[in-house]
Amino acid sequence: MKNFLHIIGIFALIVMTSFATADFYSSMTKVDYVEGSKTLKFTTKMNTQHISDAIKINPNTAGFEAEVKKYVNNNFDLFVNGSPKTLTFTGSQVNGQSVWVYFEAGGVSEISTLKIKNTILLGTFPRQINLVNIAYKGSQKTMNFQRGKEVNEVSF
Repeated sequence: MKNFLHIIGIFALIVMTSFATADFYSSMTKVDYVEGSKTLKFTTKMNTQHISDAIKINPNTAGFEAEVKKYVNNNFDLFVNGSPKTLTFTGSQVNGQSVWVYFEAGGVSEISTLKIKNTILLGTFPRQINLVNIAYKGSQKTMNFQRGKEVNEVSF
């Protein structure tokens, strides 16, 4: 019985330490269509430490926002009805453990297909998962991205 309890104790310790060292890597992007301005507005939330590790700059430095902008522009592509759209960075803010990034694409009058390539943090963190939730004229769609599935497309 004593050996059994000892083995159970060791097993419990192994299980607890394996969960303690596990880190969760994700980003969440919300996409809203603004009919009046024919604009897709994007809000992306990322972990501050993770994006800081990816761009190799301290989030408290003056150049952080410029590097985040460059990083998002290099790792997020948008195609509306098969045509590439230019993303305009509108700002960012660091709020504790989260970085919020704001960007938009204008001149979007009607959407039949929306294709996104999202490689945010996938090169730095192999288990990274990126979620994109899209709201368009009363319809909701969700996309997920991970290594090996960097491009996704939805139809409306």
